[in-house]
Amino acid sequence: MSYTLAEIADKIGATLIDSSQGEGGKCIVSSITTLVSAETGQIAFLSNKKYRQQLSLTKASAVILAQDCLDDIPNHTFHALVMKNPYMGYAIVAQLLDNTPATAKEVHASAVIAQGVTLGENVNIGANTVIESGVVISDNVSIGAGCFIGEQARIGANTSLWSNVSIYHRVEIGQNCLVQANTVIGCDGFGYANDNGQWLKIPQLGTVIIGDNVEIGASTTIDRGALENTIISNGVILDNQIQIAHNVVIGENTAMAACSVIAGSSVVGKNCSISGLVGINGHIEITDGCVFTGRSMVTKSITEPGVYSSGTPVVTNKEWNKNNARIRRLDRLTKRVITLEKTLEKSFENAVD
Repeated sequence: MSYTLAEIADKIGATLIDSSQGEGGKCIVSSITTLVSAETGQIAFLSNKKYRQQLSLTKASAVILAQDCLDDIPNHTFHALVMKNPYMGYAIVAQLLDNTPATAKEVHASAVIAQGVTLGENVNIGANTVIESGVVISDNVSIGAGCFIGEQARIGANTSLWSNVSIYHRVEIGQNCLVQANTVIGCDGFGYANDNGQWLKIPQLGTVIIGDNVEIGASTTIDRGALENTIISNGVILDNQIQIAHNVVIGENTAMAACSVIAGSSVVGKNCSISGLVGINGHIEITDGCVFTGRSMVTKSITEPGVYSSGTPVVTNKEWNKNNARIRRLDRLTKRVITLEKTLEKSFENAVD
């Protein structure tokens, strides 16, 4: 798979700066890589300006970059594709030159498909996949090897599942979704009632509804609702190893990085960014447009958009031990300060009198 630079410039909306007297548009590239590792026939990109010095070292045939980086090109040793957002250009070119294999090809003979399953056109199903009765799979769906699709589940058109994905009963997945390997969608939420120290399981009677254009990383778990549904809205992207508890609702185009968790019945708004290792308590609401930095612990509802943090940056062990010892004395110090403030106020009042 290859494209001329003229074709790429048109597809990403870039201006081609030709370093070969009019022949640059005919230059062919077949893969994209970093500035330092690129060779002739490859295209690279510069989106982080701290790597500008690598422009003098690259052997790429072309580089996607911003207008203000043109002066860093040494004697025009490569063609430049100039655009406002080079990282977006990189993303589009990576899609054009994507060499990722299909999750499955045709319907493998070892796949077990129950009676009453509805298969659309051009559906591909990998080896040893099990699909139970009442499932509806739309056109151009690709299901990798070893997957399980439970009763009455529905999968929308152009969605792909990688190997060993488990989709429980009645789960609904929209169109143009991507689910990475070993992910589980629709398993029981953590619902139990305690009776004198004994745990009584509460059947989880809802399901999971996933919108269109959702991407879910490897080994992520999304629990079904207890009574109502767990909902992942259109355009949400979830990283690897994420836990979404029962009855959670995530708004459109929210992004969530690896190893973060959302406890049950919480609502996260649209266009939020949740960094890695963030924990969100149950039964709270987070408004649209919130950003949580890594290791934040969200314990109450948030009504104003903005950037929120609570994780502690790493320090030396010696410094951490000192700080921890002082934290343990914080309550006593606070009480002493309050006592001193009252004493000073009383002294001031006596002086005025």
